[in-house]
Amino acid sequence: MKSLKTLNNVQKEAVEFNSSAHLIVAGAGSGKTKVLTHKIAYLIENDFDPSNILALTFTNKAANEMKERIAKLVGTKSKKIWMGTFHSILARILRVEAKKLNYLPNFSIYDKEDSVSLVSNILSMLNISIDDKTPSAIHHRISNLKNKMIGPDEFLDNIAETASEKKLAQVFKEYNTRLFENNSMDFDDLLLKPIELFKNNQTVLNKYKRQFKYILVDEFQDTNKAQYELLKLLVSGRTKICVVGDDAQSIYAWRGADIRNMLDYEKDFDKTKVFRLEQNYRSTKTILAAADSVIKNNKDQIQKTLWTENDSGEELTLVRCSDEKDEAFQVAKLIKKEVAAKKLSLKDISILYRINSQSRALEEALRREKLPYKIIGGVEFYKRKEVKDIIAYLRVLVNQNDEESLLRIMNFPQRGIGNTSITKMIAFARSLNLSLFQTMSRIFEVIEVKERIQKNVKQFKQLLDKYIELKDKLSLAELTSALVDELGVLKMYKEENTPDSRARYENVQELLAGIQEFMNENKGALIEDFLGEVSLLAGVDHYSDENNSITLMTIHSAKGLEFPIVFVTGCEEDIFPLNKKFDSDSQVEEERRLFYVALTRAEKKVIVTYARSRYRFGEVAYQSRSRFIEEINPDTYKELNGNVGRKSGRKKKAFYDEMYQESYDDFNQESRSFRVGSRVTHELFGKGKILAITGNGDMQKVSVAFEEQGTKNLLAKFANLKLI
Repeated sequence: MKSLKTLNNVQKEAVEFNSSAHLIVAGAGSGKTKVLTHKIAYLIENDFDPSNILALTFTNKAANEMKERIAKLVGTKSKKIWMGTFHSILARILRVEAKKLNYLPNFSIYDKEDSVSLVSNILSMLNISIDDKTPSAIHHRISNLKNKMIGPDEFLDNIAETASEKKLAQVFKEYNTRLFENNSMDFDDLLLKPIELFKNNQTVLNKYKRQFKYILVDEFQDTNKAQYELLKLLVSGRTKICVVGDDAQSIYAWRGADIRNMLDYEKDFDKTKVFRLEQNYRSTKTILAAADSVIKNNKDQIQKTLWTENDSGEELTLVRCSDEKDEAFQVAKLIKKEVAAKKLSLKDISILYRINSQSRALEEALRREKLPYKIIGGVEFYKRKEVKDIIAYLRVLVNQNDEESLLRIMNFPQRGIGNTSITKMIAFARSLNLSLFQTMSRIFEVIEVKERIQKNVKQFKQLLDKYIELKDKLSLAELTSALVDELGVLKMYKEENTPDSRARYENVQELLAGIQEFMNENKGALIEDFLGEVSLLAGVDHYSDENNSITLMTIHSAKGLEFPIVFVTGCEEDIFPLNKKFDSDSQVEEERRLFYVALTRAEKKVIVTYARSRYRFGEVAYQSRSRFIEEINPDTYKELNGNVGRKSGRKKKAFYDEMYQESYDDFNQESRSFRVGSRVTHELFGKGKILAITGNGDMQKVSVAFEEQGTKNLLAKFANLKLI
C-alpha cells in the first residue's frame, strides 16, 4: 500500500498490527484520523470485506471526514463500511430489530428537550415535586443513572434512601413506561436497548458478531459504561478490536464519559498491544511545552511525551484585562494586528470560551470592529423552537404514539385547544388505556371539553389524517412544504414582522431547503431517515470553514478542530475552572484536560486572556486568574497588560460608549417580543418567566422568575435572554 509511506514508524506499525486487541494512544495533533483511515484502507486492500468493518465515532462530522479519506484511498468499496456515531449505528440496528424489543420500527428518538418535556408532564400527572428540582435537573439525574446502567427498580431497591430519591425512582419508572408507550427512545435508550437485545437474544447477538469482524473506535476516552459494555458484548472469538484515543482529552464526564475505560482497557482485553503516537504535527514546540506543563499536573493519565519537528514558534501571549468589555476590545484589536502582520484569513482564527454567556461581549466588539464571525454550538438549528415545531409534525405523521410531539403541536399554530382541555383529554386516554391520538378520534366522548374545542380537535385530527395518508404519496420535501403552507406558519411569522419572527421565518425556510438538500443527497429516503438523521446531529456537525469569518465556540465544541491562531478567553477562577463546588480531584483534572484541549487546538499561536473583574449574576465580581495560568511554564509565554494608557484612554472610552449603545439598541430590537409573561432561558440560570421590565437605557432591568434559581433582577443589556 503506497500510502503507508506517508506514515511515521509508529503509525505504520499501528496500521499493520492485527494480531490482538490494540490501543492507540494518540496525543493531540498526532495524526489519529490519518492512522484510523489508513488502517481501514489497509484492511480492505488486504481483502478484508468492508461490510464486516464497524467504525464508531462521536460526531457525524468525524464519520463523514473519515469516509471521504477512505474513499480516496480505496474507492467505492468504502461505502460498504458500517461507519457512524455510536447512536446512529445502534439506531440503525434497532430499526431492524425493534419488534424483538416490542417496539415498532418507526419509533421516535427524543432529544434532551423532548425528554425534559416528558419529565415535566409526568411530574404534573403524578402531582409531585422533588426538592424543588426542575424537570431538567431531574432528567439529568435519570440520564446519569441510565449512563451507569442503573434502572428504576435497582435504584429504588439498592440506592434510594430519602423520600426524594424514592420519588425520583417513581418518576424514573413512569418515564421509561411512557417512552415505551409512545414508541419512543431517548438518547440513552439507543445504547441500553441494544445491550438488552444482545443479552436476551443470543441469536441476534451472534448475527452481529458475524457481521462485525473488525471494530474500530475513535475518541475512545469519551465512551461511557454502556458503550464499553456493548463493545465487550460484540468482541469475542475472532472479532478484532482497535481503539484510538487520548486520555488527556477526556472532557465529557458530565455526560457520562468514563476515563477508566481507557485506563483499564489493557485489563479487559487479553494480549492488548499499546501504541503511543507522540509526534505532534499540528502545533509549535512552544505550544506543546506550555500544554505539557499544565497537563502533567494530572495524576490519572497514561504517560506519554509529545514532541514535534515543527519550529519553536512564538511565545504564548497572556493578556490581563480590566473587565469583559476590555477583554473583548483587546481580542478584537489583537485579531486585526495578527491578520495584518501575518496576512491571515479570518477563518484562521478561533475564540474559545468556557461558557456560552461569555460570547456576548466578544460579539459586540467584533460587530463594532466590523469583523465577521460565526458561532458554533450555540442554539443548534434543529433545536430552535420553530424548527422543532415542524419536526414534531413530521414525527407524529410517522409515529402516532409519539405523545410528546403531539402535545407540542396540539395548539401550534393556535387553534384554541388550551392546557385545560388537553389535560382532560389525557385523563380520558389514561382511563381507557388509549393513546392521545386515539382519543382525538373520540373527542366528542370527552364531555368535560367544550363543544367548540371538540370541533377544533376534530379539525386538527382531520389535518393529521390527511397528511398521514399523503406521506406515502408525496416526497418528504413536497409533503413538508404543503404542510407548512396549510398550517400558515410562514404567513404568521411574516405578519408578526418583528426581528424575532423574521428570524423564525428564515429558519423555517432554511428547514425546507435542508429537507430538499437531504432528498437530493439521499435518493428514495423516507421521512424516518430524515428524522433519524436530524435527531442525532451535534453542534460541531454544522462546522464549516468555507466562509471567511472568525469562529467563536465553547472549548467542548472545539474538540477535534484546529486553527492557526486560538484565543482562550475568560481564564479566571470560577469560570475556568468552572465553579462546581469541586468535591474531588477528578473534577479539577477534567477542567485541566479541557484547558489542555484549548491550548492544543492552536497551530501557530495561543493568546490567553483574563479579566480582573467581570459582570456576573447581575453585579460586578472581582476575579482572580485561573490556576491553570499559574501552571503554564513561564518560559513559554510573555505577559501583556491589556489596559490602555492615558494617551489613548479617550479613544477607548468612545469605543466602550458606542459598544454600550449598540448593546442596548440590539436588546431593544431583539426584545420587542419580550414582554411580561414571556418564557425565556438564561445561560447560567436556565428557564424562567419574565415578571417585570422596568427602567430605561443602560439601567433597564428585567425581573425573571427562574425555575431552579428563583427570581433574579438582571440588567437587560447583559442578560442575553433567549425566548423559548
